Amino acid sequence: MIETFHVKHAVGGRSFIDTSKQSFDYTVENVADRWLFTITTPLLPNIEELLKWKDELNVFLFREEPGEPIVKLWFYVKDGPVHYDAERQKLTIISQGQIEYVPERFSSQP
Repeated sequence: MIETFHVKHAVGGRSFIDTSKQSFDYTVENVADRWLFTITTPLLPNIEELLKWKDELNVFLFREEPGEPIVKLWFYVKDGPVHYDAERQKLTIISQGQIEYVPERFSSQP
């Protein structure tokens, strides 16, 4: 399976993290009905910008299996905390909601 991780500004769609363009080490955990994302990264300019918009983020995972349509998981950050630990170089994002969908199933074509 190929997995791509994105963190975007919810309003403008601006991308802060996109693992298809830049490598980031990250983990995803389901903890008490919330999703915890931990990203290992130095405080790069795009991470500084992400932190400015931390109340307006969406997180996506795109999962691709050979011969299958892409499955998208959309995580809503809402009031979930976003925090950067400079000493450990860890960015954490907590999502309070998630929707899984297959974009190709929403096509207007028969």
